[in-house]
Amino acid sequence: MARGGLSVEAEEREKSKRLGSLRALWPFLRPYRLLMLAAVAALVLTASVSLILPMAVRRVVDNFNNADGALLDKYFGAALAIAALLALGTALRYALVTRLGERVVADIRKAVFDKVIGLSPAFYERTMTGEVLSRITTDTTLILSVIGSSISIALRNILLFSGGLVLMLFTSPKLTGLVLLIVPVVIVPILTLGRRLRVLSRENQDWIAASSGNASEALTSVQTVQAYTHEALSRAAFSEVTEKSFDAARRRIWTRAAMTMIVIFLVFTGIVGVLWVGAWDVRAGGLSAGTLIQFVIYSVMVAGAVGALSEVFGELQRAAGATERLVELLHVEDSVRDPVSPVAVPQPVRGEITFEDVRFSYPTRPDVSALEGVSLRIAPGETVALVGPSGAGKTTVVQLLQRFYDPAAGRIALDGVALDAMDRDAFRAHLALVPQDPVIFAASARDNIRFGRPDASEEEVEAAARAAAAHDFLTALPQGYDTWLGERGVMLSGGQKQRVAIARAILRDAPVLLLDEATSALDAESERAVQAAVDRLAEGRTTVIVAHRLATVKKADRIVVMDQGRIVATGSHDALVAEGGLYARLARLQFTDGVAAE
Repeated sequence: MARGGLSVEAEEREKSKRLGSLRALWPFLRPYRLLMLAAVAALVLTASVSLILPMAVRRVVDNFNNADGALLDKYFGAALAIAALLALGTALRYALVTRLGERVVADIRKAVFDKVIGLSPAFYERTMTGEVLSRITTDTTLILSVIGSSISIALRNILLFSGGLVLMLFTSPKLTGLVLLIVPVVIVPILTLGRRLRVLSRENQDWIAASSGNASEALTSVQTVQAYTHEALSRAAFSEVTEKSFDAARRRIWTRAAMTMIVIFLVFTGIVGVLWVGAWDVRAGGLSAGTLIQFVIYSVMVAGAVGALSEVFGELQRAAGATERLVELLHVEDSVRDPVSPVAVPQPVRGEITFEDVRFSYPTRPDVSALEGVSLRIAPGETVALVGPSGAGKTTVVQLLQRFYDPAAGRIALDGVALDAMDRDAFRAHLALVPQDPVIFAASARDNIRFGRPDASEEEVEAAARAAAAHDFLTALPQGYDTWLGERGVMLSGGQKQRVAIARAILRDAPVLLLDEATSALDAESERAVQAAVDRLAEGRTTVIVAHRLATVKKADRIVVMDQGRIVATGSHDALVAEGGLYARLARLQFTDGVAAE
């Protein structure tokens, strides 16, 4: 991992990005073409009114000494009407453009989340969750700024620049020619410093993502951090990444400030020179005072437009980088894909599971074999326990069975149909999982159990909790089943979390039950209660149990012993003990005369 928290993927990303990246936003803008047209119409209206205003000023100045006072009143009245129209158009433009920006960014956030929530675990082995969250929040905020403000400002100033330049030419070709001599001088620093700004903007965003990932990792493991008195080191690590983010931002800010200073100085220096020439033309009678003022106003408009465009250019550069980062997520190729024409899941699902010479290595450890030639058939309704030392491949079997990964070789099937031939959601609907580390959401106890089957009734939720030996402690909570359990279930003990997770699996009522160390966090009394519930639940269902504690698997129909990614023995508890070998050695470590060793 590089840069104190940046993922490999983030490190390898290209730093230099072009404004053309913003074209990727068009699919999100397309559905709101009418809103865009209305916003553009309001923008054109305000720009046009702004360009008309200097003409009204010229009329007022040139007729200031006119004997007809009524004509002067009309000119002032027209100027006020133009100002009112400008105010109305500006307000309308703001409302339309801001609404468009909020709508598009909401769609982008939903599209990115829809994508990442379905990516296989292989993606999250290479990309930190905090970085993904940074893209969904920080990067979309940049895009909101661009769509809701910067693009509108850019288009308005382009209109003011081009329209003002044309009207300057009509007002005084001579003075306009002098102004145009300044343009190449202004463009050079914009292009030169803008390229540098683009690189710094992307670097800044990468460090922000690293900071977010660092904080997310520390805060989600705050108890471990505090238990090992690692707070100072965590603070130092976060401080280092945050300071590097600040340094990148500081360089970006100074580069942008330098570009703005140079552009504004060059523009206004040129305008002063042009005005000097114009003042002498007024004294010589070649221009009227009103014409010079009109030209001055147009010059200021054009200069202001150039300055604003240089400011907006930096925002567009940052948004281009943010867009690319989001597009990377939207276009990421998942290593596990559903087939184009999926085979229907056999109905009803019997629960026959087949592994045929399966070989697999985790994407981040391609040289280490997690499973090596595993072949296994589990009959419908059979309870099979997978035992063996840590790293033997037991949990890998469960993960492949859910198709979180695809094997490098071999075939995995449910009721004779290969998993990769079916839609993942379709066959996963017939699996219920109790993971080794129970996942508790920041919601009520009721909602956590109902996660297993969202349409379940109150009675079914309570029945599942009773079966998992969770009802008593849930009813003892302050609001009973409606008690908010906190982030990651901080209000519950480890054993209580496990029982809620088991209740969730019971409620799912699936024909295939996967128990990955399901009772590892339970005390002896709770384990007996839950084991009884699991035994009842396993009746008529295909059950795969992963366990280190052999006391929990003695009643299994068949025990499969794994070591170093291979199946080394199968049979009943008594047969395997009598056979000797790895299982007998594990049993001797855990049992003494049939009694669990203390």
